[in-house]
Amino acid sequence: MTRSRRVVVLDYGSGNVHSAAKALEHAGAEVTVTADRTAALEADGLLVPGVGAFKAVMDQLHAVRGGEIIDRRLAGGRPVLGICVGMQVLFERGVERGVDTEGLGEWPGVVTELPAPVLPHMGWNTVEAGEGSALFAGVEDERFYFVHSFAAQEWLLDVEPPFPAPTLTWAEHGGRFLAAVENGPLTATQFHPEKSADAGIRLLANWIGTLG
Repeated sequence: MTRSRRVVVLDYGSGNVHSAAKALEHAGAEVTVTADRTAALEADGLLVPGVGAFKAVMDQLHAVRGGEIIDRRLAGGRPVLGICVGMQVLFERGVERGVDTEGLGEWPGVVTELPAPVLPHMGWNTVEAGEGSALFAGVEDERFYFVHSFAAQEWLLDVEPPFPAPTLTWAEHGGRFLAAVENGPLTATQFHPEKSADAGIRLLANWIGTLG
């Protein structure tokens, strides 16, 4: 009998930890909400949520040494999933309303405001799933729930063989932006799977299926 995959939701002060935990449980994971370093390092998967401003999330992550936890997991090839601002902080920098903040630097690039007449981008939107995406298998044509004004709007990481190219998923609101990235053990979504009804649960189940 296959055991349940153990996922830690990193509890560093972000507001949506419990809804993320419930969605992961619905998707079949055994979930713990904690900032405990050992638990976060040893789990099959680590989910990094994020709500609010880039700088505030970075400050909260630093307070629990979240960046070190994420970096150590990735160095060992252990999966991490970032959601919303939890995706944005994976980039080098975020610029929000004149505040330029250093991110975790797992990917090159800057998170900036969307060039849209109406912000925030709030509500359901379709995505252009990357070819061969494991994350979007079976939900490529579904709609997902977004709530954000900032995003990464270009992809700058140049991956050379033998490493596989990242799978990039795009969406549009005023212009194209990255809706999701699958890059080895590091996966992230700009939208909220935990607020995306059945499609979001299936997407989380797809991610859980890659753990272990």
